[in-house]
Amino acid sequence: MINKKYYQIVSITIILLTIFYSFYSLSPSAKIKKNSSLTEFSADNALLQLKEITKEPHFTGSAEHEVVKNYLVSELEKLGLPVEIQEQMAVNNKWGAATKIKNILARIKGSGNGKALLLLSHYDSNLHSSLGASDAGSGVVVILEGVRAFLAKKEIPKNDIIICISDAEELGLLGANAFVNHHLWAKDVGLVLNFEARGSGGPSYMLLETNGGNKKLIEAFKQAKTDYPVANSLMYSIYKMLPNDTDLTVFREGANIDGYNFAFIDDHFDYHTVQDSYERMDMSTFNHQASYFMATLNYFADADLENLKSETDYVYFNFPYFGLVFYPFSWVIPMFIVCAVLFLLVLFMGVLKRKLTVEGITKGFVPFTFSMLASAALAFFGWRLLLKIHPQYNDILHGFTYNGYYYIAAFVSLTVALCFWFYKGYFAKRSKQDLMVAPLFFWLMINGFVAFYLPGAGFFILPAVILLVILFIAQFSVSKVNTMLLFTLFSIPVLIIFAPLVKMLPVGLGLKMLVISAVFTVLLFGFMVPVFQQYKNHKKLSLVFLLMGLMALISASVFSSYSIDRKKPNSVLYVFDSNKNEAYWASYNTDTDDFTKQFLGENPTKGGYDENTTASKYRTNIQLHTKAEIVNLEKPVISIVEDTISGADRKLVLRIESPRNANKIELLAKTPIQFKSFMVNMEPLKNETKAEFVFSVGKGTIMNFYRTSKDEILEIAFVVDKSQVIDIDVLEAKYDLFTNPQFKITRRSEIMMPMPFVLNDATIIKTNIKL
Repeated sequence: MINKKYYQIVSITIILLTIFYSFYSLSPSAKIKKNSSLTEFSADNALLQLKEITKEPHFTGSAEHEVVKNYLVSELEKLGLPVEIQEQMAVNNKWGAATKIKNILARIKGSGNGKALLLLSHYDSNLHSSLGASDAGSGVVVILEGVRAFLAKKEIPKNDIIICISDAEELGLLGANAFVNHHLWAKDVGLVLNFEARGSGGPSYMLLETNGGNKKLIEAFKQAKTDYPVANSLMYSIYKMLPNDTDLTVFREGANIDGYNFAFIDDHFDYHTVQDSYERMDMSTFNHQASYFMATLNYFADADLENLKSETDYVYFNFPYFGLVFYPFSWVIPMFIVCAVLFLLVLFMGVLKRKLTVEGITKGFVPFTFSMLASAALAFFGWRLLLKIHPQYNDILHGFTYNGYYYIAAFVSLTVALCFWFYKGYFAKRSKQDLMVAPLFFWLMINGFVAFYLPGAGFFILPAVILLVILFIAQFSVSKVNTMLLFTLFSIPVLIIFAPLVKMLPVGLGLKMLVISAVFTVLLFGFMVPVFQQYKNHKKLSLVFLLMGLMALISASVFSSYSIDRKKPNSVLYVFDSNKNEAYWASYNTDTDDFTKQFLGENPTKGGYDENTTASKYRTNIQLHTKAEIVNLEKPVISIVEDTISGADRKLVLRIESPRNANKIELLAKTPIQFKSFMVNMEPLKNETKAEFVFSVGKGTIMNFYRTSKDEILEIAFVVDKSQVIDIDVLEAKYDLFTNPQFKITRRSEIMMPMPFVLNDATIIKTNIKL
């Protein structure tokens, strides 16, 4: 007879290999395939294009932006496609942004008269220092190379194919806004494929957008036969939690056009920084995007795009070799009810036949509950303690540090150590079926919530179903088969589906989500209780995972400092308040460093120089400031073109000129304002034919206007109630801190970079308008 310890070794090996495979199976190899056929996607060609368009930051309005635009136009023309540049003033209410965009458009004529397929990505990089390789240069070149390979087949598609390389996505989805609201081709679009990024690596997730049900979109995506589909119906809910939308959102909200996002989020620390470079682009991720593109382009080029609407929603998730597995939302509640009834039935029968004991079941809740509470508390307070130990983490605004993967490994390992520690006495004294009841009960409670409030997570029923089967076998089977290995094999589907979620949440939403990872880990440990109960040396296993967690924490500490590959983000602004005739140096950093000390000194004042200052995407305000010498900056020219009263309404037209050619003009309300209409350079903020139009602003940003040419003038026309107090600060910003000869500045060291998501390296002139 085989010694039980060998079964344990095999079981542990299966679990470890399954967890490894759950991540490995999500994306293709990083190897660059050498293609001999012109009709195949060539990563080499695409990478050459990516290198070309990411040499310098190329945000909307910059000189390099025009260079990149011209290069992309020439690449499309090489494919024999006529190219159109859509120039249009665009305004976005949600993001409070406006600019004149330049979308790059081309169209491949199909043989049919149905709806067109639109291929979408944006070519602008984020303000003001991002190189934009992943976000979204990778999407742009995947489209360019994919279209080249598609055209090389010399086959006429059934559907027209529109290529939209949009502009000003980073400013507020403005290129997409302009296309949807102003271009004639928008009404022809039946489906959008959008390629995006929120990091520089990891698997690419499919995130669909629709105003209706997802049934036909999921069925169509399945038919496209992508090689590595990574998606589940919970992801879109998580995606909506993120503080940003994509260009595709504009198509869905503004024109009821459905589509698929393909986006990756790993290595989040590179997002919107100078480190989003060609060299740091993960090749496995790049190949994943290419695999999505070729499969979906080939399928949807000939599919019926007028029959994708549905009122039915599917629960769906990916599984190796099966692709997407899906079933209707309507099954979620019945599946939960059936499982709940079976749970009560198995529980009753188990107690009746003395396979379960009330005492054992009750005591089985103790280690599971303690594991859950202790692990959640450790992750929640542990991360806050780490922020105290390493205050520099606060300067990484999106919340995922360079050593973030070590922290995920650390807290997951410590959670498993706690679980084994709390369970070690109970494993020896209680049966596996008694100990199984508590985790099964918790999984059913979660599914009860899911069934009625979050059906997109309906696939969470799978662990409950498998635990019910295991509980039944444990109670009633008379077979002599070793259940340790049998139950280990039963765990494989759950580990494959759920293990990646433990990592995905803190990567996508920041390390504050480590507490969710800890809870998930306890739930998965509870699911594995019928296996772990049969192991020997539970105390040693607890110590092994404790050691692993401590080693991960030590590794994280070793890599907590900054280096050339892990650059420190910092920020500095020069602000001149023309009304007060005072100047300040300001920073979004919580502490000074060798670079910012030359401006702020050793003891800057904490907080903002004014209560009304521009905030970051993550609502981070100015943290430090100090008085500065006044330098000669040419002020903006602000004039009132019109100020009239008609009945209860007051119409105002303001004109702002920038003699110093500033990059950005921001309007901030000092008191709440309710606008009855609002236009930027003759472009309405909203369809003003609607009588109910109201645009209300509390204290803070009204609008950010991004200038794109030297002589561009901002003209704002709005209507308010005649009794409305108008008290507005105008912040005119120019990214000239290092080029203005009036400032003698020592540049950042090689281990530093401009902080993303905030106004940076700029001179600002602040002027107040009170009417």
